[in-house]
Amino acid sequence: MSLELFESVVTDEPSGRRSAASMIDPFGRAISYLRVSVTDRCDFRCTYCMSENMTFLPRKDLLTLEELDRLCTVFIAKGVRRLRLTGGEPLVRKNIMHFIKGISRHIASGDLDELTLTTNGSQLPRMAAELAANGVRRINISLDTLNADKFRKITRWGNLDRVMAGIEAARNAGLKIKINTVALKNFNDAEIPELMRWAHGLGMDMTVIETMPMGEIDADRTDQYLPLSQLRATLMEQFSLRDIPYKTGGPARYVEVGETGGRLGFITPMTHNFCESCNRVRLTCTGTLYMCLGQNDAADLREPLRASESNARVSQAIDDAISRKPKGHDFIIDRDNNRPAVARHMSVTGG
Repeated sequence: MSLELFESVVTDEPSGRRSAASMIDPFGRAISYLRVSVTDRCDFRCTYCMSENMTFLPRKDLLTLEELDRLCTVFIAKGVRRLRLTGGEPLVRKNIMHFIKGISRHIASGDLDELTLTTNGSQLPRMAAELAANGVRRINISLDTLNADKFRKITRWGNLDRVMAGIEAARNAGLKIKINTVALKNFNDAEIPELMRWAHGLGMDMTVIETMPMGEIDADRTDQYLPLSQLRATLMEQFSLRDIPYKTGGPARYVEVGETGGRLGFITPMTHNFCESCNRVRLTCTGTLYMCLGQNDAADLREPLRASESNARVSQAIDDAISRKPKGHDFIIDRDNNRPAVARHMSVTGG
């Protein structure tokens, strides 16, 4: 289906104007943030995220980029204002820049406030400038250490020099960068102050994240898990942390660090979940909609999408799914609960 055709279909209004209808879940939360995993593939194999020998989806099972565009457009018409592209690693998907250029039309029209992505940085040396030219203004880069040997150990396949070159390319392109760091006990916990000083010194925000029990991995998550309440207490021994109301649309709670002047975010799905204000749903590259990162209930949007050129059926399927969005997740990590809370890996839904 051409862009022009499904643009006209998505409105389903005689005037051609988009409906201002909102998606409200059973707990009164307005869903305005869509995270789209454009691929489950990645060029890294981070130990807390996936096994080294992963079996990825056959390419024939993936939605085409045109289908992903159509679904995103339906969500935008239904009230989504922020769209984040994730993976796997989103920038390894073939022709992804064509997709980003197409979606950016919603930024130009004012129907979408923000188009962002989360990346490991490996592809940024060649793609950062093009991202900036196509409506992306800020990105999240996942980085857990500044030590090249430790970086190789945690990512298995990654090259720190290439990621650093990607960060430089993104800064040169004018992209606003936030560094995402998974806090891992006895691996990078002692290094987080250095990471924060480095990020803030380059004008980049930083967010620390608790590891989550998703998918079978080769490591023991009870050995990896570091409560951020403990990390924050440690940081306060050498830094002044002041709570601030800064928000980016995601779940992070931010502080201002007096000694660096920068912002540090905490994402705490384990010790203090952020479910009460959740405004997010997650779409996979196969057209599966997850209403909660930590629950298994999902809706198939591929079948209604392909069943008709009209978007009425897929719109109704979205409404039905939102009506089932749960109050929250039930993540637990301890010696008695060492199995993943959900079987799918983080790379399926993109965090």
